[in-house]
This record gives sequence, C-alpha cells and structure tokens, in this order.
Amino acid sequence: MKHSKKKGDQTPLTEQDVMGSEDDFAPGGSDGAQARGAAFDGSSGTDRSGESGAADTSVGEPRGPGTDDLATERDKYLRLAAEYDNYRKRSAKERQDAGTRAQAELVRQLVEALDDVARFAHIDPTTTDAGTIVQGVDMVEKKLLKALGGAGLEVINPLGETFDPALHEAVATEPTSAREDDHVVSRVYQPGYVFRSQLLRPARVVVKQWNG
Repeated sequence: MKHSKKKGDQTPLTEQDVMGSEDDFAPGGSDGAQARGAAFDGSSGTDRSGESGAADTSVGEPRGPGTDDLATERDKYLRLAAEYDNYRKRSAKERQDAGTRAQAELVRQLVEALDDVARFAHIDPTTTDAGTIVQGVDMVEKKLLKALGGAGLEVINPLGETFDPALHEAVATEPTSAREDDHVVSRVYQPGYVFRSQLLRPARVVVKQWNG
C-alpha cells in the first residue's frame, strides 16, 4: 500500500542540490553564481575605485602680490618720502627767510638812531655844553623807543602802580604810614620790557609796606 506524503514533510536534498550544478562552477557560469559573486564583492567593503589612486582634493596655496604690485607700492612710498623731505626743507627755509626779513626790517628802523649815536660819540666836548649833549641823547632815546615800539616792544614803568609779581621784581621795601599805599611801587630802579606778550625783563622796583 502506498503512503502519501504529509503536508510539511520535506524531501531530503541531494548532494547536487547542495553543491550546485557543474554549470555553476564553469567559466561564465549561471546567473546565480554571478549574482552571488557580486554580492560577495559588495559585502567586502573594498572600494575598488580607490585602488587606482585617491582623488586630488588639495587646495592650492594663496598667491602673494605680484612683483609688479610690489614695485608700484615701493615707488609710491619713495615718492611720498621724497615729497615730505622737500616740504620739510622748504618750510624750514621759509621760516628762516621770514625771520631774516623781520630782523632786517627792525635793523632798518634803528639805523637813523645809530647815526645819531655816532654823531654824539664824536663831538668835541670842549666846544659843546652839557645841555646840548643831554638833549641829543634824549632825542636818540625817543627814536629807539619809537622803532622798537613799532616792532612790538612795550616798556614797563610801574611807578605808583600796585605791585604785580608777574611783571615786577621787588628789590627792596620801604615803610608807609598809609594803609592804602601798601604794596604800591614807590621807585623804579630799572624799567621792564615786554615783547609781543613775552616778558623780556621784569621791572625792578621798590615797594611800600604798611605794618599797621
């Protein structure tokens, strides 16, 4: 009596089924063998494209300014340096020339007073009285003060004024009985001079002092 196969019974695989047919191992074998070979190659994780050499991913180094640019900048620098040096020399010369012209103008104004001094220096004292000499010296003084005043000179003669330490120098004191005369200049030994707001010499004076 024949027995029927039950559902779920498995037929034992033959050796050929397990190993595969001969065609699978032949050159240019079956498509299944090729598929398995491709799957094996893909699972190995080997990047075959990388075997031929890595791609060049390096970035080129930045290039510095060209030789022409450096030469241009250097030429500009040399030109500016030369222009500044010329300006500095020209300014110094202009200042020197201006000072020379100002001094020449002052000397020109003093020439006439110098002529008067020369005339009085060579007079015959036996034929000239003292009054004439004094009058001549007074005239020369006025000419000098006029010339120097035009150049900016101011005379400080603080007789009877309140003592100012910024412009006066007290060389002595003298007592006074009047309170209102305290710190008032009583005598001027030497006048002071100011030239264009610059103190050349303080006036040397005697100051009154009230002791109470």
